[in-house]
Formats: sequence, structure tokens, C-alpha cells
Amino acid sequence: MDGFLKNIGEAAVDRRTLLGSIAAVSASVSLAGCAPSLQQTADEVPLASTEEQGTWISCECNNKGCGGGPCVNKVYVVDGVPLRQKTDDTHEDSPEYPQRRGCARGRSMRHNVLGPHRLKYPMKRKGWSPDNPNGEKRGVDEWERISWDEALDYVAEELRKLYENYGPRSMLHAGYGGANESYHLLNALGGFCYIQDTASCGSFALGPLTIGTGFTYNAGSAFGGMTVNDRRDLLNSETIVLYGCNPSWAAAGNPTYWYMQAKNAGAEIIYVGPDYNVTASTLQARWIRVRPGTDCAFLLAVAYVMLTNDDPEANPIIDWDYIDRCTIGFYDGNMPENATIDENFADYVMGKYDGIPKTPEWATEICGTPVEDIEWYANTIRKDRKVSIHFSYAAGRTNDSEDFHQLLMTIGAMGGHYGKSGHSCGLGAYLLMAGNEGPYLINGGGTKADGSPISTFTPNPIDEAIPAHNIWQSVLDGKYHYCGNTASSAGTLDTLVPGEWRDIDIHMVWYDFHGAEKLPDVGTQVEVLRKVDFVVTIDYVFSTAAKYSDIILPVPSKWERYVGASGGDRECFKVPSRVMEPMYETRLDQDIVKDLMTRLGIDPMAYFPCDEKERYFYTLAGATILEPDGVTVSPLVTITKEDAAAWGAEWPEQEGKIGLQELIDKGSYQVELSDDDNYGYIGYAEFREDPENNPRQSESGKQEVYCQVKADKFNAIGFMDRVIKPYPTYYPAHSGYESSFADWETKTKGEYPFQMFTPHYIGRCHNDLTQMKQVREAFISPGFINAQDAEEKGIKDGDTVLFYNDNGKVLRIASVSNCIMPGCVSLPHGGWVDFDEESGIDRGGNENVLIGHSRGTFPLTGYNTTLINFEKYDGEPLAPYHELTVTTPEV
Repeated sequence: MDGFLKNIGEAAVDRRTLLGSIAAVSASVSLAGCAPSLQQTADEVPLASTEEQGTWISCECNNKGCGGGPCVNKVYVVDGVPLRQKTDDTHEDSPEYPQRRGCARGRSMRHNVLGPHRLKYPMKRKGWSPDNPNGEKRGVDEWERISWDEALDYVAEELRKLYENYGPRSMLHAGYGGANESYHLLNALGGFCYIQDTASCGSFALGPLTIGTGFTYNAGSAFGGMTVNDRRDLLNSETIVLYGCNPSWAAAGNPTYWYMQAKNAGAEIIYVGPDYNVTASTLQARWIRVRPGTDCAFLLAVAYVMLTNDDPEANPIIDWDYIDRCTIGFYDGNMPENATIDENFADYVMGKYDGIPKTPEWATEICGTPVEDIEWYANTIRKDRKVSIHFSYAAGRTNDSEDFHQLLMTIGAMGGHYGKSGHSCGLGAYLLMAGNEGPYLINGGGTKADGSPISTFTPNPIDEAIPAHNIWQSVLDGKYHYCGNTASSAGTLDTLVPGEWRDIDIHMVWYDFHGAEKLPDVGTQVEVLRKVDFVVTIDYVFSTAAKYSDIILPVPSKWERYVGASGGDRECFKVPSRVMEPMYETRLDQDIVKDLMTRLGIDPMAYFPCDEKERYFYTLAGATILEPDGVTVSPLVTITKEDAAAWGAEWPEQEGKIGLQELIDKGSYQVELSDDDNYGYIGYAEFREDPENNPRQSESGKQEVYCQVKADKFNAIGFMDRVIKPYPTYYPAHSGYESSFADWETKTKGEYPFQMFTPHYIGRCHNDLTQMKQVREAFISPGFINAQDAEEKGIKDGDTVLFYNDNGKVLRIASVSNCIMPGCVSLPHGGWVDFDEESGIDRGGNENVLIGHSRGTFPLTGYNTTLINFEKYDGEPLAPYHELTVTTPEV
């Protein structure tokens, strides 16, 4: 590893070349699959004769959450036609006042909006009719163009029949997220079956708040995402651990720059994970190798070394003061009153209860981390060193990882890395707040001038929540294991209930925005879609979900609508504009839902207090900014009578920092930091100082290394074949490393000896942007294979490889590398499914074809715990990725 780092060189990467270097450095380590054409960005193309003819307009980046920050992108529009793009140039760039620059995806969106893949008008599958759905033809049938009246009449009548004949438990909503306009419609009709997916969060979806730590999706709460310090304090860290993080791909934009600044300030960077990814290589991090699903074994061995090497006087590794004041259950002297078993974490680590001390020698056989690396890591994250441990959800997206976040918290507490400058431990390298947490300095408005809301939430009248890890098999079987609906309780265990088996009878599937490939067991999903009575999709592109539907309802892209302002990170408020009129015959999803409601006798006004344009105005008019004193909150935008009249809204005059039209034209407002402001943030500072008067959300108010509530809730569900302990332990993951052996004792490998994991990919946003040729040319969506494993199978860079298991078969182009652990395979997440009907092979390479239904302690979708095999493909090889043509069907 050291030799590899020497080869990279010691030169610091400056701000101007950082985004390019992420691609270039990663290509140099055979990990990015990045073509040289990326180096010429869209804003380097000459304007030619259009220089004085058009206008630069701030535009939305993507059509599905990429995880990045408030990247500012602009498009040059002439006579309503977008011709060219650029990124943030609203001010001079500096570390205190950095530009918010877009990545290759955002800067290529013109090709997405204007591409041949756009849905242009409502379509009906030719083989479908109300009397005979011919479901077996879904996915292979031809299409015909129909009018909006026909399409809406068909859908309304199918909804009427469904709810009258079968009731709300027969409707399955399979959209992307919880803010879909269609939720209002389905709930008004009586409700629908919800898919309970832990999605990005994995095992972090339930439990962090219950044990006393934080949860990123609750970013506005003191108990939520504000778990690590802001980016300026990151410069005070001596060591920064990126645990399972790759913000250069998963949060493209500024986050990697925050870490680069810390590195330039002298911080040592450590990366923990199964592959040496783009962020790690860019930051020249030391690599600590850990196999997927074995993180608890690694961390238990780290705890063992810290416990056995600690000497409060001669070698102070553990912060015992923090352990005693701020945690419970670490050792037998600080146990909670509600403990039902006489066991504690420290004694478990030392082997008191199972006879197995959790030594580095014990762990290395499981996690693959060399003993010397475990010992080095444990001695590095000590109490007398300023350490920031930033982790993402990746290691929590594995089966049987329910203890992972509790163990991460415990390791952070042992080092005392909470509530101090230069120290932190939390979800600090994930999504748009990566490397820069704390309360937002600018917040958008959420009400009209009279205080009434600009959007409404419609509760689901029924409580059906089918776990995503079993969703499609459950629909086929007609039954599922219910354990509560966790949609509204992210980060807690509040809504978990004792498990029970329920019958279910699904007759209709409703897709919002290409949801077909985002869940496991795609092959079984296709069976379901060919079995049910009716499938409808709302989308802007001909996605996989659309391909297997009966009726397709086309909507505009985000360039053709008022998407509203948004916070991206704590300093920047992004304000994209509507770039152009809606193209073709597309209609807003809100208008689609309103028309369906009218046809079904439902008053739309009760569900939609504002249209998109009104919401856009109120979000800006009500925006507030925190003043440099860190206390005073003021209006962000100056609003005049003329402004309100121009937008057809009511709002009192007010004085702000920037005029309304100026803000819209500029496309963002960013707080410029200085040494004199009071914007700094240290996560857990109040809790560390006085835990009694600043309690966490746990039952005890402390960080619970022993959490009785956690154990009681999990054990009541009834999914598992084991008993969950109140403190973190190690248990071999279902379909994890140990399962790859036919005989663990003799180390005889099984039929599927390779572990597949599925990182977010810079070349698309989940399964969106697969259709963009310009981005596919830069990022080829390969399958990453260890060089030794590839050599043994006669595979070299660029070969077409068949990845397979009992769940399915997919093809990808090989990218052979020494920067992935032997026995591991990385198939970046996303991509549209393209099944060959004869062979059953997915030539689109979607990784969820290989991830089957499974079981877990709670509804945990273990995307990164899948066993596969692979071989060089002897059939027709895949064409170069950029030659893939994605279009709407001929009608």
C-alpha cells in the first residue's frame, strides 16, 4: 500500500483541478472506468455566434437525488432553446467562499432534457385492454399513442374497479419516494400498500436515535443529522477516517474539496472499505481493507486492542471520563437500571461470555484486515489525538448489520471523539452535508403569508407496509411478515411492533419515476408485473418501469417546471429556474393527479393548496438567513408589491439581503464565512459538556452501549433465527463472507464464492441518467474485479463478463484492478434492465437482478451482501457503453 501511495506522489491537488483529478486519479488506479473525453467540459465549448443572443438561466441539476450538494448549474438559452451549460461563476473562488461546481452529470443535463429517450405523449400497450390485460406481453409488447383523455379515462376506470372490487390493500405503490403527488390520490381513494425499504440508510434506518446517536435524514433536528462538525473545524483534525465513504461519486460537488482542504492543513486520511475508491485515491488515504458485511468483526477487534493497550497514564487510548459520564453499558460499573441480562460490552470483547476474545487474529480470518492494520488503526484513533470518524451508510446496507451503528458509536465514545474541536464521530461523509454539518444557515419558506402550508401531507388510511427485501416474493406468495410501518419514524424504533404474518392480494402496481430497478429481486418483479391486472407509470423517460407498464403518463423534466429552491449544504441556498416551456405533450404530475381526482369524484383543492409556481414563490419569499451572530434570523429576500403581483401571490413587503429577481437570475445565495462570524458548529458539544441537561433521545438520555429497548424491539419482530443482544456483537451475515464457503472449517469454497457490493456511481443517479450517451462515454459502468481473481478466470480489462447466481444473470464490461479486495466484486448501482427473453440474461447489467429476497432482523435491504460467481462471457460481447442507444418506442 505504501508503495502505491508513493507512486501517486505527494503533490497537493488544488481547487481548480480537483474535480478533474477525481476522474483522472481514479482512472490511474484502474477504478473509475473514465474516458478521456470527460476532460473537456461543456462550458469549454465555444459560443460561436450566439454570444449576444441568449440568456444564462439557473437550472436544476438532475431528475433524481444524486446525493450531491447545492451544485450550481446554468444553461445558455436562445429563443427558448438550451444550447450550452456552465457551472458556478457567481463569485471568485476561495476556501472561505467556494464556488458550488457541478459534476459531469449536472453539466450534461442538456443532453438529458433534449435526448431521444424522452417520453413525448401518453402511450398504451397494444396488447392491453380493460377486458384482457395480456399481462404476459408486458416488457415485449408494442406501443400505441393515445390522447390524454383516453389515458386518464383508462387509469381512472382501472382505479375505480380496483378499489371497488378489491380495496386499498390490492394497490402497491412502487415509486421513488414519499413526496409523490400520487400519494394524495391513492390515500383519498382509501390507501395503498407501502414498500418499506431501508434504501440508502440500511440498518441506520432504525435505531440510531434510540441508542443516543444521530441520523442524517433528520438534518434539522439536534438529534438528527448534526452529528459531526462543520467544514472549518474539520481543518483542526489530525486524523480523518472515511468509513465506507466515497463522496467523489456519491456526493459529487464540493464535499471532496472539504476533505482536500483538511488534508492540505495536515490531516492524515484513512479509508476503510473493501475497495480503494476514487475519494481514497484522490486524498491519498491509507487503506484499511474490510470485507463487506464483516465490519463488526473488524471493529470488535479494534475495541479489543484499545482495551488491552490502554494505560491512563503511560498510554491513554480510551477516554474513561467520557465513557463514565456520557454512556451506559460499556462495562459492569455503568450498567442501566433496565438491563435484563448481566452482560456488558467490554466483557464480551474480552471473551467472557462465549470464550472467544475478539482479538485481531480472530477478526482477520473473517474481515480480511491484516492484524497489523487492526492494531495500527486502534492505536491511531486514540483519545489524545484529534480524530474525526466520518462514515456513510454503505456498511449498514448489509444483512445482519443491526449492531453496526451501535458499535461505531461505541468506538467513537472510547476515543472520546464527540463534542470537541477536531474530534467527531458520525454520518459525516454522506449526501449533501458531507464534511460540513450543522444547522442550515439559510432555510426556504414553507407557508403562505397567512401561515397556511404550501404543501400538504396525506396520511395513508391503512398500515400495510411490505418489507422491500421480500416485496416481490411476498406478492407472489400472497403473504408477508408485518412489523410496523417505519415510514415516519426514521432513526428510531418507535413504530416497530411484534411481527405477524398477513395475507396480501396485489392487483395493481403504480410507478412514479422509474422505481423498477431500485429494489432487489428484479427477476421476480417481472413475474409480478406480468401477473397483476394493471400497471401504470408516471415518468419523463422510457424507463424499465415504463417498459413493463400498460399505460404511460409522460411528465416534464425539471427544466420544464418550477422545482423550487433547496438547501444543499448549510451555507448555500440553490434557486433553479424553469428553463423552458414543457416539451411535447407532457403534463405536470400534479395536474395529472388533479384530473384523475376529478374523474373519480374527489375535490383536488383539498389536497393541493398551491400549484408549482405558487410554491416556488412562497419558498423564496419565506426564506430566512441566520445572521453572523449565530442567533438572529432575518428574511433572505426583499419582496416588493410589484414582486408579489408579478407572481400572482399575496406577500407583505419586506427587506432582505437580495432582491427576488436578482436571486432568481443569480441562481443561488451563499453565506460568505469569516473568522468573525458565529457560524461554527461542533456536534454533541452541549451533550458532552452537560449530558444530564442536554440528553440524547435514548431512554437514558445517554449513548447506550447497552440498549435494552433495541434488543426488546428487534427480538419481538420474529424475522431472525437468533437473539439480538442489547450491546453490539458479531454475527455472520446471511449471504455474507462465511456463507461463501461450502465448509467454513476446511475453507472449502461454495458455488458462489465472491462477494458483490453496489456503490453509488458517478455516471448516473441511481437508475436515472443511464440514458445519457455523453455521460456513458465518460463513465462506462463496468464490473470491478480483483486482478488476481480475474487472472485465474482468464479475464482482462474490457472483456464482457457474465456475473450470476441463483437469482439471475447480468453482463458488464470488466475493469480489472488491484484496488479491490480478492474475493470481492463491485457492480456500481443502477442501470436499466434489458432482459434477453431467451437466455434470461440482463444485458443492461442491473445489480439488483442478482440480489434476491432474503431475511433480516427487521426490514433491512442488504444490497451489499450478495454472493455471486462470474466468468468470461462466450456469447455476443457487449458493445461499448456509450454506443447504447436509449429511445422511446416507435408508435
